Amino acid sequence: MKKTKFIPKKEFDKIYSRVPRLCVEVCIVSKDGIVLTKRAIEPANGKWHLPGGTVRYKERLTDTVKRIALEETNLKVKPEKILGIIEYPNFDGYKGHPVSICFLVSIKGGKLKYNGDATDIQFFKKMPRSIIKEHRDFIVANIKL
Repeated sequence: MKKTKFIPKKEFDKIYSRVPRLCVEVCIVSKDGIVLTKRAIEPANGKWHLPGGTVRYKERLTDTVKRIALEETNLKVKPEKILGIIEYPNFDGYKGHPVSICFLVSIKGGKLKYNGDATDIQFFKKMPRSIIKEHRDFIVANIKL
C-alpha cells in the first residue's frame, strides 16, 4: 500500500462542503455475523456502523478498504467484491455529501479490536437498535446474516 497524506481539516471541510466525498464501507461477514463498530466521534456518536472512511488522493479503492479495515478493526482483509453504494446527502452532523462504495471482504489475519474512534466492536447476526439508518437498510438489502 502506498502511504498517503491527510489534507488539513480546514481545507478538507471547505472542499467537501461543496462536492461529494468518496468513501468506502467495509463489510466483514463471517459465520459469526457482520462486524460493526460503535462510534465514539461525531457524526453519529454512539451509533453502530460499518467500518468506513474517506478515499485519499491517488489511493486505490482496494488499498483504502485494506487501510480502513486495519485502522478500524485491526483485521487484515482481502476485498472480494463491490456490494453496492450508500449515499448520505443529508447525513446528520456532517457537512457535505458522502458517497460510499461498499466492499465485501474476507478476513486474512489479525484479531478484532476497535480504535479510538469507537467504543466497541462486535459481530452481529441481527441489527442492533442504535445503528446508522443507511447502514441498516443496506445490510438488510444486501447481506444475508
